[in-house]
Amino acid sequence: MEERRFALSSNGDNSGLYRLDGKVAVITGGASGIGQAISLAFAEQGASIHILELDKNNAEQTASTIRKQGGTAEWHLCDVSNQQQVKDVFCQIGGRSPVHILVNNAGVAHIGKLETTSDEDFERVFRINVKGVYNCMYAAVDYMKTSGGGVILNLGSIAATAGLADRFAYSMSKGAVLTMTYSVARDYVAHNIRCNCISPARVHTPFVDGFVRKNYPGNENDMLQKLAKLQPIGRMAKPEEVASLALFLCSDAASFITGTNYPIDGGFLNLHG
Repeated sequence: MEERRFALSSNGDNSGLYRLDGKVAVITGGASGIGQAISLAFAEQGASIHILELDKNNAEQTASTIRKQGGTAEWHLCDVSNQQQVKDVFCQIGGRSPVHILVNNAGVAHIGKLETTSDEDFERVFRINVKGVYNCMYAAVDYMKTSGGGVILNLGSIAATAGLADRFAYSMSKGAVLTMTYSVARDYVAHNIRCNCISPARVHTPFVDGFVRKNYPGNENDMLQKLAKLQPIGRMAKPEEVASLALFLCSDAASFITGTNYPIDGGFLNLHG
């Protein structure tokens, strides 16, 4: 029988298993919420970070934080729904270094059922959540092929596979993200490009706090409690927890994983009811 061995570092532990030394990571929406947590986690593990953002202040603050902690980070003003802007940014990055990792995190939310989703609402969600992911993958894949491979990680949602009330356009967009993930994983597996998807349930981010303040003034705490209880585990996820899963999937520890969707949902999909 073949002897089984675990891949351990030279000092006998797994502390280096998720290192990203020498890797260049492009993270869209990487300066707030989940994206910021991913940027910080990847930088801590040695990756050079390129943040694609529309929020200049958050982008500069996040990049500055990484640099102060000894990491390498740049930010690029970019509307992911604009293909030419995306191409220009990737040309700038890829002209200087390989592109090893792409994390498609940028996205927008929308609340409404079919009848309350206007044409403008639908187009905006599609343009950013679907076309934005397409644009970035389209721009990145040639650079990954040229450098011998890479990893694409798309941020989806449990809305892609669960029927959530009043999330018509958002669910549509995340369903598209999931199926694009499967397609890209299949088409580029021979090029050593892995593509996976993370599908969170509710994550406690500044966006959630802002949404609650705007829509439930004076009742913020009760609403946050209600959102927390939607997950059987009894709370919302932390951005850092999603970042930990993202780090695993983009590291060499996950080198045998592609074309897979990972719910991170506190039991929402399988323990509800």
